[in-house]
Amino acid sequence: MSLAIKNIISATSSRFEGIHPDCEIDNVAIDSRSLQNNSGTLFFALPGQNRDGHDYITQLIEKGVLNFVVTNIPENAFGKANFFVVENTLKALQDFARWYRQHYTFPVIAITGSCGKTIVKEWLNYLLSPDYNIIRSPKSYNSQVGVPLSIIGINEKHNLGIFEAGISTVNEMQKLEEIIRPEIGILTNIGSAHDEGFTDRQEKIQEKLKLFENCKTIILKKDTEVLKLLNPGLKTFTWSFDDGADVKISPTPMGNATALDISFGLNKFTASVPFIDEASIENAITSLMVLLHMGYSNEIIIERLAGLYPMELRLQVKNGINGCTIIDDTYSSDYQSLKIALDFLEQHKTHEKKTVILSDVFQSGFEAGILYSKVASLLQSHNISQVIGIGETISRELADFPNFYPYATTQEFLAHYRANAFDNETVLVKGARSFRFDEIVVFLEEKTHETVLEINLNAIVHNLNFYKSRLKPQTKIMVMVKAFGYGSGSYEIAKLLSHQKVDYLGVAFADEGIALRNAGINTPIIVMNPETSAFAAMAAYNLEPEIYSAKELRAFVALAQQKNLSDYPIHVKLDTGMHRLGFMENQLEELIDLLRNNNFVSVKSIFSHLSSSDVPEFRDFTLQQIESFDRWSQRIIDALEINPIRHILNTSGIYNYPQAQYDMVRLGIGLYGVGNDEQERSQLETVGTLKTVILQIKDIVSGESIGYSRRFITNKPMRIATLPIGYADGIRRAWGNEKGYVLINGKRATITGTISMDMMMVDVTDIECREGDTAIIFGKSPSVVEMAQALQTIPYEILTGISQRVKRVFYKE
Repeated sequence: MSLAIKNIISATSSRFEGIHPDCEIDNVAIDSRSLQNNSGTLFFALPGQNRDGHDYITQLIEKGVLNFVVTNIPENAFGKANFFVVENTLKALQDFARWYRQHYTFPVIAITGSCGKTIVKEWLNYLLSPDYNIIRSPKSYNSQVGVPLSIIGINEKHNLGIFEAGISTVNEMQKLEEIIRPEIGILTNIGSAHDEGFTDRQEKIQEKLKLFENCKTIILKKDTEVLKLLNPGLKTFTWSFDDGADVKISPTPMGNATALDISFGLNKFTASVPFIDEASIENAITSLMVLLHMGYSNEIIIERLAGLYPMELRLQVKNGINGCTIIDDTYSSDYQSLKIALDFLEQHKTHEKKTVILSDVFQSGFEAGILYSKVASLLQSHNISQVIGIGETISRELADFPNFYPYATTQEFLAHYRANAFDNETVLVKGARSFRFDEIVVFLEEKTHETVLEINLNAIVHNLNFYKSRLKPQTKIMVMVKAFGYGSGSYEIAKLLSHQKVDYLGVAFADEGIALRNAGINTPIIVMNPETSAFAAMAAYNLEPEIYSAKELRAFVALAQQKNLSDYPIHVKLDTGMHRLGFMENQLEELIDLLRNNNFVSVKSIFSHLSSSDVPEFRDFTLQQIESFDRWSQRIIDALEINPIRHILNTSGIYNYPQAQYDMVRLGIGLYGVGNDEQERSQLETVGTLKTVILQIKDIVSGESIGYSRRFITNKPMRIATLPIGYADGIRRAWGNEKGYVLINGKRATITGTISMDMMMVDVTDIECREGDTAIIFGKSPSVVEMAQALQTIPYEILTGISQRVKRVFYKE
C-alpha cells in the first residue's frame, strides 16, 4: 500500500486540513498504543465505549504520526499534522476499505455463521495455500472494524481472499458485504451466539444471509429453514448426512479419526479426517466442499484432508524456564498475524529483554526482499533484543539484522541451543505449523503437572467494558488485583489493565504492589491494607497508602518528614457501616486537624466501602452508607478546601447503585466474570477455566469402595476415572462424595468418594472418554457460582483458593 493524500480524501469523502500535502501512507492503524505507528501511518480516531481515539492524537504526533482521520481537530494539534475531517470515523474506515477493495479483482471467499468461521478459514488457508497466494482475516478480525482492517491488508501479489464476517445485531452485514464483495459464500452452523441482538432466529439468519447477496455460489449444510430464506436466484452447493443434497457424506469413526464416504453425483470416494468430535467433522466437511467446488481431484482432496490438524486460535502466555515468559503463537507465520503478535508481546512483556523466535514468513504477497525488509522494520519498531530465525529464507534475508541467530530447522535449533541461554526475558514463539514450534514451547515452558487454570484475556476486557458501559465517561475506574488477581495471576492481569488505561490498581499489601512495580507496571497503585512497617518500601516504590486511622496517618507523616517527601498521595478511608477499617464520624475533626496545613501528604481520594450492595433487602442500609459518605467526605473537602477523587462503589455497587459513582468506582470480582445476580452474570464472560486430564480409567465391580475412608461404595459396576487434582490445588473436600461434578467431553462426571490431596475420582460409566482426555473442573459449567452455592460459600473463596502450584495459562483469541 502506498497512497497519496488525494486518494485518501476521495476514499473517505473527507475535508483535508494539513501541512504535508505531498506525503504518502503505507499502513492503517486504530490503536494509539501500537509501536508500529509511524510517519507512514493513517490513523483513524475511532470513538470507543469509554475511550476516544481523538484523545491520543497529540501523543501520536509526538511519535511521528502525520495523518489522521477525525471528526474534529483537537485544538492543540491544529497545524501540526494532516487531518481528514469526516462526520463518522468508523464509516470513513469502512468507506476507505470499500474503496481499497475495488482495486482488486481476484476471487474472494466469505464465511459467516455462529461458530466455526475461524477454523474453516484457517483450514481453507492450509488446504489451498499450495496453489494460491492467500490474503485472509488475521485471527478473528470479523467485526465492523476487523473486516476493513483485514481488507486493507491486500496487495497486488494476492490471488485469493478468505475473510470471515461476524455480526451481533441487524443492519451490520450489508456493510460488510459491500466491503468484502465475495464470489463464494460459506455458511457454517447457526447457533445461539449473539441471539440477544435479534428478535428471533429467522431475523438472525436473514441478516447473515445478506453477506451472500451477490455471490456466485453459496456452500452450506442443507437446512430447510435457511434455504427457505435464501434468494431463490442464488446458486447453492449443499451437503448432508442424508440424501437430497448435492453431496452426501457418511461418516464412520475409525479410532482417533473419521472416515468420510463422499457421494458427489457419480463421483464416489472416501477421505479421512483426524477428528472424532462433531464440530470438527462438520468444519472439515465444509472445507471439503470448497475443494469439490473448485474442482480439486479426489487424490488431492484425500491427501490434504488427512493433513488437517487441531487449530489453536489464541495467543497464550505461559510461564517459562529461568524466569521467562513465553508467548505461544505456533500455528501460523504470516505478515499480518506477526503484526498482531508483536503488539501482544508489547502488552504482555514481563521484562525489558524481548526475544522473538520466528520461522520463515509465508503468504504475505510480497517478494522475499520486500517482505523481510518489512519484517525487519516491525522488529526494530518493537525494540526486539534478539531474533532467532528458523528456516532457509529468513536465515538468508535477515542475516544482517542486529542480534540475529539463524538456524535451518527447528531440530537444529533444539540440538544447539541451551535452555539456560534464556533468562528473565519475554519470548515470542511464532512459526508456521510445518516448523513444529510446539516443540520449542515444550522446551522453554516451565515444567508443571497437567492441571492448568486458563485465563481468557478477551473475557477480562469484555467484563471491564461491560462495567465501564454503566459509568459516565468522566468516571475513573480502579481495579482490584489483590490476592494474586483473585487467583488468576496478578501481574498478567495488571499488565492487561494497564494497557486498557485503567486509572488505578488496588492491592491488599505492599509486597503485592512492589511485585507489580518490579514487573514494570507504572499505573498508580493503592495499597488497601498498608502495614506501618512497610511505609518506607511503599515510598521507595511509589505506592499510595490507604489511611484509615489517626495513628496510621501520624506514622506515615513522620516517615514522609524523615524522607523529605512533599504532597505524597494518600487515600482516606471512611467507615460508613462496614466496620472493618476507616475513620468514624466522631473522628473526622481529628483527621481534619492532622491534615490541615500538612504539606507532607496530599489527599488524593476519599472513599468508603459498601457492606451489602449485593443484597437487595439491605438497600436502605446501603443508601444510608452512601448518604453518610456524601456528608462526611464533603465536610472534609470543605474544611481543607481540597478537590479529591471520591469513590464508594464496588462491583455490585456499580451494577445496583450507578447514581453513586462519584468520581471513581472500584471493580473487583466482576472483572473475573462473577456478578451478584443472574441478570448481571448473564452479561459477563467466564474468565477462568480450571482443567486437568484423565490419568487412568478402571472398571470397578459392585460393592467396592472408592477413595479414603470408604465413603463411597459402588452399588453397580462402574467405570472410574482418576484426575490429578485435589485439595492441595484448591478443590474443597466438601465438593466430593457426589456433591460435585466435572465436565468430560461435554457430560457431567460425578465426583465419587473423598477428594484427596492430589487426586479425585469421577464416575465416567456413561461417558465416552479415554485416558488423556480433558476434564473441566470449573468454567462455564460447573461455574464457580454453582460451586459456591453448593458449598455454602462465595465465589471469591473458590477463585482465590486455587493453589499457585496450578499453572496459569493466559490467552487471547
